[in-house]
Amino acid sequence: MLERIAAAARACGRAPDDIALLAVSKTFDADAVLELADCGQRDFGENYLQEALAKRTEVGDRWRPQPSGRSRPDGDRPLVWHFIGPVQSNKTRAIAESFDWVHCVERDKVARRLSEQRPPGLAPLQVCIQVDVSGEATKSGCDPEDALELARTIVALPGLRLRGLMAIPAPTADTALQRMQFARVRAVFERLRAAGLPLDTLSMGMSADLEAAIAEGATIVRVGTALFGARPPKVRGD
Repeated sequence: MLERIAAAARACGRAPDDIALLAVSKTFDADAVLELADCGQRDFGENYLQEALAKRTEVGDRWRPQPSGRSRPDGDRPLVWHFIGPVQSNKTRAIAESFDWVHCVERDKVARRLSEQRPPGLAPLQVCIQVDVSGEATKSGCDPEDALELARTIVALPGLRLRGLMAIPAPTADTALQRMQFARVRAVFERLRAAGLPLDTLSMGMSADLEAAIAEGATIVRVGTALFGARPPKVRGD
């Protein structure tokens, strides 16, 4: 997968190191996470809160990083946990207490709750605003026209650090359409940066369309199936 990302980056004149791989481990067990962690993967994405909390505890009990230069390629960098599912108001406390990143903030109410509930002893919660560029009724995300106002709200909140935008465009096998949708996300990103917001992250692109996303500026690609294979049934409880 890293070779695929690197090839996509070089094809559009970008440095491979500018794109991070987020392993989407939702519905896969702790063994799958540990196997990738032993290969050097450090960033893992979860959608379902109760499953994620149990998995993180088990992974933490069973895995410890090794010093740099030894058996694990990424040395002693700790695992980083990203919440990438819809954020419901009644789950913000657990998310604020247990995750390093949240990719799907789409309302100021959720942002305020995450800020209020982030424990003071933890580093700021890294936040992306989810924008809906496809206009699908079933998709989450704020309207692109509302992104600037939401971004300004988030940057003023303690305990949060706004990093950028996240999007899940409508799935399509049409590469031109993939790029068109990702370009819309990038245009919102550039508009916010032009307004003075210090954004550095575009979380977009998955197993089937990461090349198009990278060509349009993705800095994080969220990959599950291409790393783990077909997903087992969703764990109940969320």
